[in-house]
Amino acid sequence: MNKPTLAILGGTGKEGRGLAYRWAKAGYPIIIGSRSPERAQKAAAALRERVPGARVQGMENRDAAAAADMVVVSVPYAGFRALLEHIRDAVQGKIVVNVVVPLKPPKVTKVQLPPEGSAAQEAQAILGPEVAVVDAFQNISHELLDGDDPIDCDVLVTGKGKANRQQVIRLVEDAGLRAWDAGPIENSAVVEGLTSVLIYLNKTYGSTHAGVRITGIQRE
Repeated sequence: MNKPTLAILGGTGKEGRGLAYRWAKAGYPIIIGSRSPERAQKAAAALRERVPGARVQGMENRDAAAAADMVVVSVPYAGFRALLEHIRDAVQGKIVVNVVVPLKPPKVTKVQLPPEGSAAQEAQAILGPEVAVVDAFQNISHELLDGDDPIDCDVLVTGKGKANRQQVIRLVEDAGLRAWDAGPIENSAVVEGLTSVLIYLNKTYGSTHAGVRITGIQRE
């Protein structure tokens, strides 16, 4: 089965770079998006060198979103709204995977959700009803993503429509992690809020890799 082309907006950042690496290894065509086409192309060249034979190209964010089948948003929250408004016309009818958490430095250990309820709900309001926003990867350290070791952390997937969540669950599994359908977009507030809790745990207990694991459910 042909894999969808993934645009990773913010693909030159730490988390976006890790996701691009894992999906390129899994055989997905990748478009790295950035405000600067030159930076995107440089990151794409580095990924092609790291994963020989990978289909990777770099583009400006809106061009990347328009050319892809699915769009992944992985940017700092400070630039989140501006990016979504910039790409809105290019993502109509598509799934947008939101990786962004509404962290507001310096108080990143404190949950600070937007008026809409979560970054996912904010994105859904900006992009409109023809877009399916699905949250994933909020609780994963970027240091773990950008490597080859197994990750001792589950991914909670929330968002608009069960069928859309199932498509994102496949992406998570192809990135080498275990995914769970955690329900509708309203539940994204809990998942995004957990990130600040995990950051607090890391600071308190001297780690960088705190994560979540679902227990008590039997799965094949």
